[in-house]
Amino acid sequence: MDDGRHRRRRSWAVALSGAIALAGVGLYWFQPWKLWQDETVREALPGTAPAADEPSDATGSATAPPPSPRTVAEGRLISHEHETSGTVRLIRLPDGSHTIRLENLDTSNGPDLRVLLTDARVVEGRAGWHVFDDGAHVSLGKLKGNKGDQNYPVPPTVDPADFSSLAIWCDRFDVSFGAAELTEPA
Repeated sequence: MDDGRHRRRRSWAVALSGAIALAGVGLYWFQPWKLWQDETVREALPGTAPAADEPSDATGSATAPPPSPRTVAEGRLISHEHETSGTVRLIRLPDGSHTIRLENLDTSNGPDLRVLLTDARVVEGRAGWHVFDDGAHVSLGKLKGNKGDQNYPVPPTVDPADFSSLAIWCDRFDVSFGAAELTEPA
C-alpha cells in the first residue's frame, strides 16, 4: 500500500513537472504579454537635413537646396491576423539608396515580427494571411515597434522594382499581421 502511494505521488510529480515545462515552452513560444505592450518608434525620415535659414556657399551666395527624398511607391496597410493600419512608402534617398518608411503604424505587438518586402499580391481576409513567404521576399529586419514612424533600409543588392508589396510578418507563426500593395504615387 505504501508502495502504491509512492508511485502515485511520483506520477503526479512527473505530470506536474511536465505541465510546468509545457507551460514554460508555450509562454516562450506565444509571448502573450506582448499583446499588452506597445513599442512606439518616432524616427525622422532619412536624408532630410534640419531646416537652415538659407543655404549658401563659401562666398555667401545662395546655393540650390540639396535634393530631397522622393517617394517612388506607396500603399496603405490592411489588416490580416491582427488589426493593422498605417502607410508604407518606398523612398529613394538623395544618395540613390532606398528605404521603406512605415508612417502612423498601428498594429499588435507579437513574437518575432519582421518587415518583408515581397512579390506577393495583397489579398484581404484569411486568404492573404500566409502568402508573403511563398515567392520572392527579403526581410528588412525585425519590426522596431508596433506603433509610430520607422525606417528600414533596403539593401543595396536588392532591386525594389522586383517587389510589389510589404508585409508585417510574424516569422514564428508564418502569418501576416498586415500588408500593403506598393504602387506609384498618384
